[in-house]
Amino acid sequence: MSFASLGLSEPLLKAAAAQQYTQPYPIQQEAIPAILRGKDIMGIAQTGSGKTASFVLPILQQIQGKPAAKNRRIRVLVLVPTRELAVQVNEVFKALGQQLPRKVKTLAVYGGVSINPQMMQLQGTEILVATPGRLLDLVSSKAVQLSEVETLVLDEADKMLNMGFEEEMHKIFALLPARRQNILFSATLSNNIEDIKENLLQDPVKIEVHAEEGVTPEQIEQLAYHVDPEKKGPFLRYLIRRENMQQVLIFVSSTRTADNVAEKLNKNGIQAAAMHSKKSQGARTEALIKFKSGKVPVLVATDLASRGIDIQSLPYVINYELPRSPKDYVHRIGRTGRAGASGKAISLITPEDQHHFKIIQKKMGKRVEMLDSNSEPGFTGS
Repeated sequence: MSFASLGLSEPLLKAAAAQQYTQPYPIQQEAIPAILRGKDIMGIAQTGSGKTASFVLPILQQIQGKPAAKNRRIRVLVLVPTRELAVQVNEVFKALGQQLPRKVKTLAVYGGVSINPQMMQLQGTEILVATPGRLLDLVSSKAVQLSEVETLVLDEADKMLNMGFEEEMHKIFALLPARRQNILFSATLSNNIEDIKENLLQDPVKIEVHAEEGVTPEQIEQLAYHVDPEKKGPFLRYLIRRENMQQVLIFVSSTRTADNVAEKLNKNGIQAAAMHSKKSQGARTEALIKFKSGKVPVLVATDLASRGIDIQSLPYVINYELPRSPKDYVHRIGRTGRAGASGKAISLITPEDQHHFKIIQKKMGKRVEMLDSNSEPGFTGS
């Protein structure tokens, strides 16, 4: 199946080709035609399944046949849980909209930065990607009008609920017109998601495209090393140099460790940046841009900050510290091996991590090859 067979216009097909979209992924095959028909969508899909393009492409096509929106009355609202995801989704809209005959203005708004520039940029915006809290701030300031929204997208709805946005989401729903198209994506189907589905969606097309629980993408090569706690930093640097890693995402459990690891890497001649919730939004955005562009080969991040890091072909992920839950482990390593690409996930296991790592492997349903760091040729431990 090709993108051309899904009913997309020639400019969008050219834009998709320019972004190296060759064949549509399963969720795109089902969602794009359904959205073009104006149907509500209930999508259960993991990050990395191609879901962003599955709603961006048909929305851009729908909006092309309509006149530009008036003043600050937006036509499409996309709600997301994090700043990083807002920026990422907005980038996809811009990239796939480049070839369109009529330019469509899109904007991402989120907290953690000054609201005034966002208020000024809203003029003429047709597609707004927003975190719930900042959107309500803009509404209360009369900077944006939601009464003419034609399409609502909830992206990663389960994460929005888990992060405590349920009240804000319902306030936003109350501001929207009754007649509109609703598109809901979630990685899981909890009771809260079912409630939103029942109250929000009208006869939705249900699409489920995700790995069963306990299964990880086959494209990801997993490897683990026994390492002494005091040799963890030196062994990390050894791996980066030995594998000649040009782009690697390193996961840690705390903001302090993120800063410490990044600082040690830089002192030893390996360019690295830290990204975590205590960094300013400007610093986080700058770190992510440099990492995506390849200017900084190493990004050290906590789990919360990693939301929205979407790189088409990220080759390496390293668990410098293990996450608390097996689900978080799967989410971490799923940053690589996305949408059909191959990738390598490496975990550094200290003696006190061994029991927890066994539980992770059992829940995942896959045994990870374990090697001894002290036996690696060329590793001196310093």
